[in-house]
Amino acid sequence: MDDLEKAILISFDESGAVDSALKAQAVGYCRQIKETPSICSICIERLCFSKLVQVQFWCLQCLHEVLRVRYSSMGVEEKSFIRKSVFSLACYESIDDKNLVRVLDGPAFIKNKLAQVMVTLIYFEYPMIWPSVFVDFLSNLSKGVIVIDMFCRVLNALDEEVISLDYPRSQEEVAIAGQIKDAMRQQCISQVVRAWYDILLMYRNSDPDLCCSVLDSMRRYVSWIDIGLIANDAFVGLLFELMLVSGFPCQLRGAAAGSIHAVAAKRMDPKAKLTLLQSLQIRKVFGLVAEDNDIELVSSVASLLTGYSTEVLECLKRLNSEDGKAVPTELLNEVLPSVFYVMQNCEIDETFSIVQFLSGYVGTLKSLVPLTETQSLHVGQILEVIRSQIRFDPAYRNNLDVLDKLGKEEEDRMTEFRKDLFVLLRSVGRVAPDATQIFIRNSLASAVASNVDVDVEEIEAALSLLYAFGESLNDETMKTGNGLLGELIPMLLSTKFPCHNNRLVALIYLETVTRYMKFFQENTQYIPLVLSAFLDERGIHHPNSNVSRRASYLFMRIVKLLKAKLVPYIETILQSLQDTVAQFTTIYAASKELSGCEDGSHIFEAIGLLIGMEDVPLEKQSEYLTALLTPLCQQVEAMLLNAKAQNPEESPEKIRNIQQIIMAINALSKGFSERLVTASRPAIGLMFKQTLDVLLRILIIYPKLEPLRCKVTSFIHRMVDILGSSVFPYLPKALEQLLAESEPKELAGFLLLLNQLICKFNTGVGDILEEVYPAIASRVFNILPRDAFPTGPGSNTEEIRELQELQRTFYTFLHVIATHDLSSVFLASKSRAYLDQMMQLILHASCNHKDILVRKACVQIFIRLIKDWCASPYGEEKVPGFRSFVVEAFATNCCLYSVLDKSFEFRDANTLVLFGEIVLAQKVMFEKFGNDFLVHFLSKSFQSAHCPRDLAEQYCQKLQGNDIKALKSFYQSLIENLRRQQNGSLVFR
Repeated sequence: MDDLEKAILISFDESGAVDSALKAQAVGYCRQIKETPSICSICIERLCFSKLVQVQFWCLQCLHEVLRVRYSSMGVEEKSFIRKSVFSLACYESIDDKNLVRVLDGPAFIKNKLAQVMVTLIYFEYPMIWPSVFVDFLSNLSKGVIVIDMFCRVLNALDEEVISLDYPRSQEEVAIAGQIKDAMRQQCISQVVRAWYDILLMYRNSDPDLCCSVLDSMRRYVSWIDIGLIANDAFVGLLFELMLVSGFPCQLRGAAAGSIHAVAAKRMDPKAKLTLLQSLQIRKVFGLVAEDNDIELVSSVASLLTGYSTEVLECLKRLNSEDGKAVPTELLNEVLPSVFYVMQNCEIDETFSIVQFLSGYVGTLKSLVPLTETQSLHVGQILEVIRSQIRFDPAYRNNLDVLDKLGKEEEDRMTEFRKDLFVLLRSVGRVAPDATQIFIRNSLASAVASNVDVDVEEIEAALSLLYAFGESLNDETMKTGNGLLGELIPMLLSTKFPCHNNRLVALIYLETVTRYMKFFQENTQYIPLVLSAFLDERGIHHPNSNVSRRASYLFMRIVKLLKAKLVPYIETILQSLQDTVAQFTTIYAASKELSGCEDGSHIFEAIGLLIGMEDVPLEKQSEYLTALLTPLCQQVEAMLLNAKAQNPEESPEKIRNIQQIIMAINALSKGFSERLVTASRPAIGLMFKQTLDVLLRILIIYPKLEPLRCKVTSFIHRMVDILGSSVFPYLPKALEQLLAESEPKELAGFLLLLNQLICKFNTGVGDILEEVYPAIASRVFNILPRDAFPTGPGSNTEEIRELQELQRTFYTFLHVIATHDLSSVFLASKSRAYLDQMMQLILHASCNHKDILVRKACVQIFIRLIKDWCASPYGEEKVPGFRSFVVEAFATNCCLYSVLDKSFEFRDANTLVLFGEIVLAQKVMFEKFGNDFLVHFLSKSFQSAHCPRDLAEQYCQKLQGNDIKALKSFYQSLIENLRRQQNGSLVFR
């Protein structure tokens, strides 16, 4: 063994026994040898003498790479030597008398790599340099199986590497592939086909694997060769024999089916194609899918039937005359029963293709209404197929019920799988609405009649069909219950299935009832049945927490929709929910199961929507609300009693309980309007004020617990919404507590609350703002970095993101203050100290912030402050120094330099809006500052940008005019003109 062979063996070693330094040295040595001019000779010599497969593979890989990269620079003699040598190896010949090793005796991966080298030569040399390659190869097939196998590998590699359009190809590669196909069609393809036929005939009984290889090659080539070479009595007869004779191995029979499928899929004129499809006599294979055969064979036959059916359907679509449509219709009628059988009885990979075909078939039926008896039969079978396919596998029943990892995966898979089937159902529903409704009615009736638990999947499928059917109904049909709907919905409501405890059945049952809710708006006599479905063990009282949680949410949606129609049933509903509500009115009732709180908040929101209506008498409303709020508030008060003495971390149950109660009260309040609480029934408002008083104590007892602070803040938001200005007395204490210990995230939430107050009450919150603004400004300016936020690796931390969010919220806060006539807040005695920092902050943001919307907001702040603080061009300064700051800093940096920057992209819609605000700001500055602004902007700013005098004069004219659109258009062209010059003292980033 020489150094090269040793190096190759070491470089291929994966055992870990070889030292990494030695391995790197070996790889380097191999790479060095590969660069030598005589590398092809070295490789061919090794292939003649080395029996080591690693060496053989390395040499063939090396030849392949060198040919691809260096072929054009090789000499004629070297090319000839490589060609003869590689061909000899492929045909099991000796290269010379000393040749002791035959590469074809090696494993499959060596032969595949040799085939790849052969194809590379064919790519460069056929047909111009080496026109006889295929004919020469054919003459060597008489040597037997080993050469025939190699020939198939070469043909397959040629398809994969050069011809097949399943892989991306360059224009040059496509052109060369075309030349190769043209030459083969003209010179040798008929001989190749004849060889395929002879090999299949000779080896069908003795070597099925070889026959499979031949059929695989043939399947690849059918799409571009003369179809008459294969679509003839002899060849098609042989293919059917290979497929139909049960004595042949299933793999061979499946390969034959694949070849016939390729023939059927040949692209042709529709009339010629139809003749071809008729000649195939596909009925011969129908019996195969019903046999208890190998899964792979059934899958291949199913693929053939689907492909054949799709091609027939395509012919039906493309042939216009009624006579022309008769034959494909007949062929479809013949093949469809087998397609249906495959879908319902066989486990195959073709399901998606069959569903696509059936969708296409149903599409053609749209123009054929009324349907023939046969077509109506097919529609019925398609519906049966849909029902059989949407059924869950009983093997996963327990997994799906408890929803473990396996159950979740299966549910997700089926959800995705069902999408196309439900689309197909809707298509069938449009083509044959009556038949579809009857089918769904019968499915549901069958499920209702079931009295055993084993029909879980059947019942779930029937309910899913009814649910999906609802998607295709318009509002009018839904409300009136036309057709069988008036029968289906009552049947659904009055049923308690034996397997209702199953999670899947219970969920789809509730979703289906909710889907048809508009029916109950018009047919109110069914409301008691709807309420029973949601309030008994089928819904909110279901033993499975996933079901009861979902039922609570759906019930809340139903209450929203039916609302006033439920007033007569309020007592019944509250009585039914008593035990559920009790979970929130008993200390430490919150279990881990309820830690998500979704069910609780939805139940309380539903109750709030019910009892918050003006249709409910005041006495009853007060009674209901007292019964809910009093125990909840008492529970909070009891938990707060000795809380100071305890460490909050020691009582997570208590904290979770308080959270849950706040969420419940918050949800309850959503049913009450501001008008009812403040104007028509102030007594109700008083109850919520008392509740707010209790909940605000949480901020005092637990000042640093972020989850509780967030929940209380959320509740204050709600109280602002429903109590209106009567919430004011509670705000100072609440705001003081919320601001006292707030971290960046909480501070951002606090600013959102203030934004809500400002937007709702405008100048009414001026006094409150004057009190809190200094503390806010102090905190924000201390927390936010003075320079830009860090970028690059490690900068995307939770802390940085929270600070960025706080900064954005603060800009919004300043914008809300400025645009709601509250800019005087910035000038209050305690706030003046922060005015300069605020102005610098919004100036920097208006010029440089990455978020264009933030920049726009900051420009709008400046516009508003200029209007508020600057009465007239030469009037007294309300804010000393503000005018000069705006003219010298804002006008120059924001209105000129920032838009000259190349990053200011005029093609972006948001940036264009920002630009409009910048132009408006200039107009406002001119109106308020007159020549003070104009002289400075032209003599200092424009001059520094080297703006030509004529453009500056035009700018003056446009600014002094009344057409803001013309000013904006001109200023944009001015900026673009200055950018093109790029000769000023400014730095264009």
